Amino acid sequence: MRHKSETPTSVYIHIPFCTNKCHYCDFNSYVLKGQPVMDYLDALEREMERTASLVPPGRIETIFVGGGTPTVLLPDQMESFLRRVRTYFPNWADGMEFTMEANPGTTDPDKLAVMKEGGVNRLSFGVQSFDNGLLERIGRIHNTDDVYRSLDNARAAGFSNISIDLMFGLPGQTAGLLRASVERALELQLPHYSIYSLKVEENTLFHTLYERGELPLPEEEEEYEMFLIILEQMRAAGYEQYEISNFARPGFDSRHNSAYWLNRSYYGLGAGAHGYMRGVRHVNIKGIQPYIEATRSGLPILERHEVEPAEAMEDFMMVGLRLLGGVSGEEFAAQFGTRLEAVFGGVLHRLMAKGLLERTERGYRLTKEGLPLGNEVFAEFLGEAGQKMY
Repeated sequence: MRHKSETPTSVYIHIPFCTNKCHYCDFNSYVLKGQPVMDYLDALEREMERTASLVPPGRIETIFVGGGTPTVLLPDQMESFLRRVRTYFPNWADGMEFTMEANPGTTDPDKLAVMKEGGVNRLSFGVQSFDNGLLERIGRIHNTDDVYRSLDNARAAGFSNISIDLMFGLPGQTAGLLRASVERALELQLPHYSIYSLKVEENTLFHTLYERGELPLPEEEEEYEMFLIILEQMRAAGYEQYEISNFARPGFDSRHNSAYWLNRSYYGLGAGAHGYMRGVRHVNIKGIQPYIEATRSGLPILERHEVEPAEAMEDFMMVGLRLLGGVSGEEFAAQFGTRLEAVFGGVLHRLMAKGLLERTERGYRLTKEGLPLGNEVFAEFLGEAGQKMY
């Protein structure tokens, strides 16, 4: 299996601090007040150093800093963090994509200048909605004025590769409110938009409210209508949908996220981060203090999992079919040394007969009808390779 020998070309780094915890968020994030930020950055450096000596990095093509909200770091903390990244992952490819997640209202000109100087060249803002009432209802602390100000600051600092996240299926959201939000987002003429549906995750305020019957979510039919509205608006504005939830102008796909969807290896650093190197997936310790302590004596890994070929094949299909271009038979054969149809012929035939998948020159992709039913399609591949191989 090719991934056993593949040196990752992508790096994910987790900064777990936030100004507050949103009502829907189950990410590994902690309110910033009173947190040992510099101790955390020191711990992150220890993990980078150990990881880089264990799996020496080659040419780095993408770096993605997520959270939490990485932009809650103060300018001097940000400068220190970016310097360390460059120290342990120094060999950057020409045109490398370096993304940092940001929240509106956390990016003043000084901080943006430090980020630009440190190599960041792509920003991803968590906007979620252009309706202030909805923003308040989901626990966001910014408003639409903060969004416009943050984007103006980013452009003034020289950032042009900017993405924003929007959400649909929110409590109290109607198709009309969604349409208005997407319209306002498109007026910004950004190169990239991510538009996700709300998932009610355990251990969130929304889950508690949902269990009590106090979360007024849109009906399934209305959420489906919202998805179709998004497709219609984005296409009309000239954006290509290259992944189920992602739209871009030509050449502005998220190359880092595409590495996940192509099932490539990547370094995962920081509290609660996931990584995939040399055929092994790992998850780091989540808590900030436990993570800091763990880095003093070794790698802060909570669990490791060696990915068997059958599981890797299923992963390849489930993440690859998220891309509108679908999966490639040639790439499958290169990774696994066998034909895609030899492993998944039965399920592919079944899904094509239902009109959910179609054949392409390179392999297979979701049909227009299969697109909104992606999760059901992906589930069909679970366990399928294992039955063939054992």
